[in-house]
Amino acid sequence: MATGIITHPSPYTVPETLDRLESLLQAKNIKVFTRVDQSGEAEKAGLQMPPTQLLIFGNPKGGTPIMLAASLSAIDLPIKALAWQDAEGKVWLSYNDPQYLKTRFSLPDELLAPITGLSAVIEQALT
Repeated sequence: MATGIITHPSPYTVPETLDRLESLLQAKNIKVFTRVDQSGEAEKAGLQMPPTQLLIFGNPKGGTPIMLAASLSAIDLPIKALAWQDAEGKVWLSYNDPQYLKTRFSLPDELLAPITGLSAVIEQALT
């Protein structure tokens, strides 16, 4: 797997995985900015790829201080969760490891607290 990315297997389809995550986020008043159906867009362009969807979400109160401390962190924020199906048909849910962002942008722990807590929410969607 890629450096700095946490990946967990999902027992659900790609859309179901993100539906579950989106519901959890909304219940916790975490803003869902958008959902990108990457495989659907590929199909519209005449290309085929396994089911792949990206959910972009976060809380400006948590993310903005990170971006103020390290402007380039905005390339990784808001948080993104990728549900994808591999060549064998297995579904996975992947997201950036907050500790990787800490190292990548030399951020203090207290700034990362709001996004570190999102890991539990993301993983809860898989149960």
